[in-house]
Parts: sequence; structure tokens; C-alpha cells
Amino acid sequence: MASSLTRWMPLRAGALAVAMGVASLAAVPAQAEKLTIGLGGSVNSLDPHFYSTTPNNLVAFHIFDRLVDRLADGKLAPGLATAWRAVSPTVWEFTLREGVTWHDGKPFTADDVAFTLKRALDVPNNLGGFAGIIRPITSVEVAGPLLIRLTTATPIPNLPSDLTRLAIVSRHAGQDATTADYNSGKAAIGTGPFKFSAYQPGERIELVANDAWWGKKPAWTSVTLRLIPNVAVRTAALLAGDIDVIDQPSASDLPRLQSSDKVKVAEIAGMRVNYVVPMIQPAPDAPAVLDKKGVKIEPSPLTKQKVREALSLAINRAGITERVVLGTATPTGQWLPAGIPGYDAKTPVPAYDVQKAKALLTEAGFPDGFRLTLSTANDRTPYSVEVAQALAQMWSRIGVEVAIDAMPFSVYSTRGAKSQFSAYLGSWSNNSMEGTGLLRDLLATRSQQTGWGLYNWAQYSNPALDALTTAAISEVDEAKRDKLVLDAVKLVSSDVAIIPLYHFKNIWATRATLRYDPRIDELTLATDVHKAGK
Repeated sequence: MASSLTRWMPLRAGALAVAMGVASLAAVPAQAEKLTIGLGGSVNSLDPHFYSTTPNNLVAFHIFDRLVDRLADGKLAPGLATAWRAVSPTVWEFTLREGVTWHDGKPFTADDVAFTLKRALDVPNNLGGFAGIIRPITSVEVAGPLLIRLTTATPIPNLPSDLTRLAIVSRHAGQDATTADYNSGKAAIGTGPFKFSAYQPGERIELVANDAWWGKKPAWTSVTLRLIPNVAVRTAALLAGDIDVIDQPSASDLPRLQSSDKVKVAEIAGMRVNYVVPMIQPAPDAPAVLDKKGVKIEPSPLTKQKVREALSLAINRAGITERVVLGTATPTGQWLPAGIPGYDAKTPVPAYDVQKAKALLTEAGFPDGFRLTLSTANDRTPYSVEVAQALAQMWSRIGVEVAIDAMPFSVYSTRGAKSQFSAYLGSWSNNSMEGTGLLRDLLATRSQQTGWGLYNWAQYSNPALDALTTAAISEVDEAKRDKLVLDAVKLVSSDVAIIPLYHFKNIWATRATLRYDPRIDELTLATDVHKAGK
């Protein structure tokens, strides 16, 4: 059993102690310091269970801890749990860290973990939370003040990995707390390296160091997270010295930043994939797909596999990555990058073939094409509007006329959750570091019972894919699980359930006096910012 669960399991105790000790040397500050970070992503709540997006999570992980942490390279490491083991195929036991206190001084216990698992299951009015990873847990046993056992309906070998996404909150602060209480700071009482100070929605989050943190003392006495969606403004603020660190610097400015003696650039191949989702069952109030005379086409052409394949073949992915995002991404035909369990070397980047795309549209019954609306957030990922415009130009060559509907992420996520798109440009962080996370949350048939399909805005449903996903998630043998995921990759590709475009590179820029340890999970954490040379 143990050997089948090791891929993303923690380092052995001795090696981990060395690794943690080395990391801690760089975390001890020589003197009190303030740090200002400019973030490009949209943060819409400080409630860590309201909406699981990377911007929301990175803010939460400054204030709250997780049972299991990830190192910068993606490997698992102890968090609030110092050890975990599979007691049986369906029972996981977590030993919790001693001496941990909440920001208000009260002790952290296993009861707080039990409360978190219940609360995060269904936060009122959430836009997409954690039901997919929590609902399979059928029993939570507080076996002692610092020991908790989780029983699952079927084997879930990736449960520790899944729990790296879940911030642990306290029962005493969160028992009757609303999302508004977390946003106001009233309930934002964590065990993490920083304490809540202030939150100005759309502008900034102010934090102060938690001197009682169980980890090594943060290098910064205070941290300001400034929300700056405009990449040019963000980059200019760094060059002007108003900001110490930024994520997602302007690709067009990278050569200038890399050659500047005032700035350091850190980058790493990332996990996030950008894709187009053709809506299979859009809501009645979603923009209609029209024929060239302006008449609504029912059912939507996007329900046909040949039409979805035609749209994919009409995309010049290399052109987008070279000329639109300026080399800061890699073309792909699947959701996982090379080198990650679940990547299929036999699933190539789809060829750019306009003539075949036209032929497929004709075979599908749309020789003259049609009109559709492509929706995108304009403040979530770099160059999303420019990429949408490039897609519109490419699709026009096969007779598909596209209207671009760009909007703030707060509007985009709300409309998406209601399936109010005909097609949309989206992205997925792949933060489970393997293939089943996207299968479960984005492509599985929506189910209140299982918690699957939380982000399946397209209402896509494929029983064969669901069966593969079910088998893969519960398979404890790594080789067998990999085979199941590869079969799912091939099925998704052949059915064109989504249209993958490219994988991002994760890029940060800092003042020359600082160093950022680039993370594969793209989180921007103040604890990973160090003085240069340390």
C-alpha cells in the first residue's frame, strides 16, 4: 500500500528535517522589513472556502495554514499535519502539529479540522469551492486532540495532495461566520505566518507578521498585497520602486527587465493551461449561436464533435504563443504539461489545418459557418483579451464570426457558474499536480451527491469519461492509475470536450536586492521572498 502512494508523498523524516532547516535559514530577518507585492489576479474574497482560485488561495495561505503544504517544486511537505498515512485503502490518518495557536492565542486542535471539512463543503452562495475533494469523505473521526481520521467511500490515494488546497479555519471564529465576516477580518483568524490587518476590495490586503507562527519567523513584519490587474501599471510600479515584487510581468517588457540591474526575474515552467470551452448546454439566457442571417441555431452547433474539432484545427497555437503571449507559454493539446503524471506523449498539439476545419464544418452541416460569442475575463490571466481576439481572427477564416465579450473576473465567474456563455476562454491551474483534478472538477458530469463537476459550466456529460475518472481517482496502483488517466486524455482529445491552447510559464520580477523562489503552482507567497544572497 505504501509504495503505491508515494509519488507526491512527503520526504522521509530525516531528509525533510534537513530541507526544512535549510529553507528556514533564509527566512530569519536581519531587521524588521515591509514588503509590497503587486498581484495581477483578481481576488474576490478573503473567505478561504468561497471560491477556489489561485489569487484567492494565495491570499488565504498567508493567513491560514493547510494540513499538507507544497514545496516550490510541487512535492508535499508537512503543514498543520506533521505526518499522514493510509491506515487502510479507505482510511487516512493525520497526526497534527503540537503547540500551534490561532492568531487570537487559542489552541489549534483536530476539532478545527473537523469543522473546516464540514464548513468548506457548502459555503452559502459560493462560486466553486471544495465539494469535489470533501464529499468523498464519509466520516471524520477526531481520534484525539491532535489526531484525525478520514474515511472515504472509495480509495482516494491523492487525498493528501488534494488537501494542499484547503485552508484550515477555526471553529470558534468560524462557527456562525459568513463570507462577509471573513472579508471584514472578524473571522479571518488563522494559524498562518501573517495576520489580517485590512482589506480594501479590488485594491489591497494588509497583513502583519504572526510572531507566534509554528514555522520560521517571516522575513517581513508587514506585507501589502496590491491588486493591480493592468500589467503595464504593475511593471511600471516595480521599476519606479513603489512595489518590491510582481507576478506576471509584461511579456513585452521581459527583455528590458532581464537586462536591468535594478530588477531580477524568476521563472519556471508552470502547470496552468489556457483553453476554450464550447458550451454543450448553455443557459437559456446565454448568448445564442446564430446563423449568418441572425437566426438562433438549435441545438447549438457546438454540441457536434466535428464542429468542436473544426474550431480546434483552425487555431494556430504556435502563432498565439509566439506573437500574442510573446514566448511566455508553450502550445499544447492536453491539460497537463510534459513530465507530470497523466501527460500523454502520444497526444500531440493539434495541427493548424484551415482546409480540414472547413471540411469538418461542411460535414457537420454548417458550410457557411455561424456566429458565436466568446467570453473571457479581462483581469485574470495575461493577454486573455488579446488571445480571444486572435482566436476570433483565426475562426473567421473558416466562416465562424466571433463577438468578444470581455468582463471583470467577478462578473465572469458569476456568469460562468450560471452557464451564461456560448463559449468561453478559461484556464486551469492543475494544482493537484496530476490528471484527475481537472477530470473531476471541470469535465465530470455535475453531481450534487459526489460534488463532481463544480466548474463544469458547459454541462458536458460523457458516461465513458465519468467511468474512467471514477476508476482513476480510486486506483491505488500508480501504473494502473496512469493508464486510466492517459485513456481519459485520449477520450477528451477525441471528443474535443475542451480545446487546450497552451501552458503558461510562471514569471515573477523583484527588486534586485530581493530573490523569489519560483513556484510550479504559481502561488506568490511572502514567505518565499528573501533578501538577495540569503
